[in-house]
Amino acid sequence: MASDVSINASYVKNRPGRAMKSRRQESEDSSIAMDEIPLMMSDDGFETDENDFLMRSRGSRGAKKRGLGWFLSGGWKILCSNCWDSMIEKCRRKKDYLPRTVWMGDKDPHHTKYPANVIRNQKYSVISFIPLVLYEQFKFFLNLYFLVMAMSQFIPDIRIGYLYTYWGPLCFVIFVTMCREALDDFRRYRRDKEVNSQKFKLLTPAGQKEIPSAEIQVGDIISIEKDQRVPADMILLRTTERNGSCFIRTDQMDGETDWKLRLAVPSTQRLPSDMDLLHINGQVYAEKPQKGIHEFVGTFSRTDLHVPAGAKLNDIGAEDPLSIENTLWANTVVASGTALGLVIYTGTETRSVMNTSQPGSKVGQLDLEINTLTKILFFAVICLSIVMMIIKGFAGPWYRYLFRFILLFSYIIPISLRVNLDMGKAAYSYMIQKDKEIPGTVVRSTTIPEELGRVTYLLSDKTGTLTQNEMVFKRLHLGTVSFTNESMDEVVAHLKTSFTSLQQQQEAAGLNTPLKVTKVRRTVVTRVYEAVKALALCHNVTPVYEEEEGDEDEEENIDIEADQHTQQKVVYQASSPDEVALVKWTESVGLGLTKRDLNSITLMSPLGRLVSYTILQIFPFTSETKRMGIIIKDEQTGEITFYMKGADVVMVTIVQYNDWLEEECGNMAREGLRTLVVAKKSLTEDQYLDFESRLHQAKMSVQDRALRVTAVIESLERDMELLCLTGVEDKLQEDVRPTLEMMRNAGIKVWMLTGDKLETATCIAKSSRLVSKTQTIHIFRTVTTRSDAHLELNSFRRRNDCALIISGNCLEVCLKYYEHEFVELACQCPAVVVCRCSPTQKAEIVKLLKNHTKKRTCAIGDGGNDVSMIQAADAGIGIVGKEGKQASLAADFSITQFSHIGRLILVHGRNSYKRSASLSQFVMHRGLIISTMQAVFSSVFYFASVALFPGFLMVGYATVYTMYPVFSLVLDKDVSAQIALTYPELYKELTKGRSLSFKTFLLWVLISIYQGGIIMYGALLLFDQDFIHVVSITFTALILTELLMVALTIRTWHYLMIIAEVFSLGVYIASLFILKDIYFDARFLQSWDFIWKVLVITSVSCIPLYILKFLRKKFSPPSYSKLTT
Repeated sequence: MASDVSINASYVKNRPGRAMKSRRQESEDSSIAMDEIPLMMSDDGFETDENDFLMRSRGSRGAKKRGLGWFLSGGWKILCSNCWDSMIEKCRRKKDYLPRTVWMGDKDPHHTKYPANVIRNQKYSVISFIPLVLYEQFKFFLNLYFLVMAMSQFIPDIRIGYLYTYWGPLCFVIFVTMCREALDDFRRYRRDKEVNSQKFKLLTPAGQKEIPSAEIQVGDIISIEKDQRVPADMILLRTTERNGSCFIRTDQMDGETDWKLRLAVPSTQRLPSDMDLLHINGQVYAEKPQKGIHEFVGTFSRTDLHVPAGAKLNDIGAEDPLSIENTLWANTVVASGTALGLVIYTGTETRSVMNTSQPGSKVGQLDLEINTLTKILFFAVICLSIVMMIIKGFAGPWYRYLFRFILLFSYIIPISLRVNLDMGKAAYSYMIQKDKEIPGTVVRSTTIPEELGRVTYLLSDKTGTLTQNEMVFKRLHLGTVSFTNESMDEVVAHLKTSFTSLQQQQEAAGLNTPLKVTKVRRTVVTRVYEAVKALALCHNVTPVYEEEEGDEDEEENIDIEADQHTQQKVVYQASSPDEVALVKWTESVGLGLTKRDLNSITLMSPLGRLVSYTILQIFPFTSETKRMGIIIKDEQTGEITFYMKGADVVMVTIVQYNDWLEEECGNMAREGLRTLVVAKKSLTEDQYLDFESRLHQAKMSVQDRALRVTAVIESLERDMELLCLTGVEDKLQEDVRPTLEMMRNAGIKVWMLTGDKLETATCIAKSSRLVSKTQTIHIFRTVTTRSDAHLELNSFRRRNDCALIISGNCLEVCLKYYEHEFVELACQCPAVVVCRCSPTQKAEIVKLLKNHTKKRTCAIGDGGNDVSMIQAADAGIGIVGKEGKQASLAADFSITQFSHIGRLILVHGRNSYKRSASLSQFVMHRGLIISTMQAVFSSVFYFASVALFPGFLMVGYATVYTMYPVFSLVLDKDVSAQIALTYPELYKELTKGRSLSFKTFLLWVLISIYQGGIIMYGALLLFDQDFIHVVSITFTALILTELLMVALTIRTWHYLMIIAEVFSLGVYIASLFILKDIYFDARFLQSWDFIWKVLVITSVSCIPLYILKFLRKKFSPPSYSKLTT
């Protein structure tokens, strides 16, 4: 195939007149060649099965010629659609963002207006509420149909009843819907108001004053305290740290748990006090607002400094370049000290809002299916009316009769369907919120509880959702011995023994005499000492003390300073939570980190003495090297040591030969622990000086600097002494493993979307059992081009039943060229993990699954970076976590912990869907049966377009007579909650949509035709003298049939169902006596003829159905009945 491609390229190149082709045309030719390459390749070469081709040849995808034939065959529709879309695009043109200059302290001479700094999750405004709600309601065919029917009653010639019989139910439906939408939006308003009212300190000439978040403007200087949310995008001007550093938490932005280091602008950090910020003429040039959260370009400059002739601004400190290190994005949290920031973006222009999609109205699949069924019923109404007119004849004003027939049969589509479904949704929401097994659950969107019963894909965040974001040290392995939490006392004892021995040697040699390093026999004590010391030194952790030192003299002795530190609570700052867990563990066994700066580390020994080390070199961790190293010098002994720790895949080739490392790494990984291999290498003074010289030369080189520096460092990473292997656990949320297992057994595929590193995501996927022990993992290698993606997809396609782990960048490349092929392969995987995933990508993945699979998706997260994903999913679930409520507030359902999702989906979701399916079909049956009776009546009485029952009885039939028993179906259930959780396989049936399908719909149509025909023909056969007797018999039999059918449909009785049945029957019997002189014959109602005729007709209409139900349950029982018997 490669030769074919080259021949093709050669042919194109040598074609006459095409020798000077442009590069763009050449790239298109290579792209054409890639189109012709199949996705699967065997050992003998590419397989040529036509089904494996990625896409059609571009030659066959050329546009059709647009002639008169094209225009007449539908081209005019395309042209009109394009014109309409272009007009809408012009009206809704997006705002063009421009770079800006922000003056400090609201000194902007142009008084530029910027968006208000408010968070708004509301769907409606006061003006748009009524139009939007009406649009959302009447876009459904059911409501639009009844609006037309109700409007027709204003025409006297086709009116068949009182106006209230049509307008009353329609107005009630719209009123209930508007009340529900208003309540939901008011709750969103209150939540937004709570967030927008949070107080922040504004720096003013009169000092600091508190203002709400909504009043913050561009140019304000805001003070952010520790553990406080950043309200807007800001430039960091000053911090309480002398060096101008500040740590922030960004997990609400990008999902990463690592603390990020931010640096204040040097020019403003050097100012004597905070108030001096208001006395300088400073300005920030900022790039235009954009979505990128990992980059920023800007400058800070002062215009009040005198610039000598020939000098540049940055030479005198009047101008500082700004990058991502100088920013504080909105919704991040200050983790250390106090920060002063200059607001540059507010409201809709902040990074967090630009990465959040606008909330839209979600429509459940059940509602769409019912909408389709109502269209079918409408078609049946039209057909039935036309048939009636054909038989009647088109004499006279036939169109008037036709429309009257349509109105008479309009009860086939019951307006009460929307009322019952909306009330049912409210009842399901109430049951969810009152469930004591999942306390704290809140239903924020009451329109889609049934969506929880149709979930096929569950997309979950990692940090704070599956994990608690707390790292715990679990195991230390030295090769010959392993220490766990139960045996840490031995580590403490060994460490004390080592430091006691060292102290005795130092006292014997003299306090001021450097100890001579001698080789000692390696024992467990010395191994523990070396391993713990390496973990206490090889890191990037800085201890911060919460309380200030007061007015202590800066020249105090370090011993006195350390004593003061012991009385304070220490907080460790680091770029990785793993390192914090290791340092906390070394402190717990007796070797604590007391002080850390750029050049030194001070440890507190188990004996209470300080040990100081000088930092000579440090090599930070990167995703490419997967390791970090540090060269330190012991100030007491003068010993120089190179420590290194990293992932086992890279460290195994660096350390000296051993026979236990790979095996133990595998054992810890199976336990879900994150492993780190620690090693050291002792250096002489000459060796270090030689290394430093070579490293300096590499850093000074102009060409290939990075490669040269890496080569010098790697020259030191040889034959290192293996010290230990550590195992750290990222604590999972409670009951995550059984919950994920339950989801898998229920047929729900779980995808984990996280902004964290690949290694971390892989480890959590294993420890949480997202990837089961028997499954293999395919890590999608880095791809940047189309050919790379093509080859890697070939490799991935050969793997069967394996979990996929892919980075966000690789996913973007695959979707760019091979979207359909990638989604098809990924959907076959039992689990998928996407790491380094941005908030926008999370939402795009959800939309991708919805569009390609047409299945229902559910997204769950706890951070602000999950809001877009939650809002894009068919059902969004937010967890109220430690990092705020932003995801919870934007979600459709809010829970307090991940394990509650099992009961929410498998119990409440299942019940909601099955109940709504049963309820909707029964309401349709209620309309079909009375329309069947109307059709029989009209056909018998010479096809007269006259109503069988008076309007009052028709309204009563749909309300007080049958409403309560029918609505009581929302309490029905086929199995108990315990059985639904014990046998999650029952949930698989729901995803196929069999509870509400064309098959079940047709079955109810046949039942309705049978019962309506039996009641009507039975009454006509038993007809006496007066027509009013027919009304009495048929209407009474109809009511009794509906009540018995409800009893036939119920699977598990509830006491409220019995009350509803008895109450409805009692109301009807009472109405017979009340309306006896209006609609009924009182004398006939008291006769035995009435009673036995009604009983016979009702028995014939219901008893056969009871027999069929018994036989079906006996010989073909449903799956749930096998578990309940």
